[in-house]
Amino acid sequence: MSIYDFKVKAQDGSEVSLSDYKGKTLLIVNTATGCGFTPQYNELQTMYDELKADGLEILDFPCNQFGNQAPGSNEEIHDFCTLRYAITFPQFSKIDVNGENAAPLYKWLVKNSTFGGFDKSPIGLILSQAVKKQDKDYKNNSAVKWNFTKFLIDRNGNVVARFEPTTSLKKVKDKIKQTL
Repeated sequence: MSIYDFKVKAQDGSEVSLSDYKGKTLLIVNTATGCGFTPQYNELQTMYDELKADGLEILDFPCNQFGNQAPGSNEEIHDFCTLRYAITFPQFSKIDVNGENAAPLYKWLVKNSTFGGFDKSPIGLILSQAVKKQDKDYKNNSAVKWNFTKFLIDRNGNVVARFEPTTSLKKVKDKIKQTL
């Protein structure tokens, strides 16, 4: 199975085939509007503006599984993101990224990547403790741990990197440039 075999729901509910993105470098992100990482939308949009012409697409999948930080409807989330952060990259319908109801795309992403660990910053240490309370073995499984986990997909549809939310977006951008 390839990433191009998946279909997802756009923010407006219409079906989108990921085969529409063949030949592009993809950064797939699970997001939330009420998270400490939500300001990453600014840097993601800047990155998108800079690298879209080179073949980058950022695919935004809101998710309410971590701390109830994306409680709004698809329309409310989209309005928030476009008005506050002026995002122009594709935003899809809210999904689950873990568990029984996880979107098939995310089941595939998790299966084809490994958890890289949080950095040693204060927020990284806080996240480690919070996640450990829910999953004592969190370091040894590839489930998505929090909002703003990013998966980098090359032009051939392969997962080439996974970035936890505490990874600097400079590091993410550097890897994207290598992949482009």
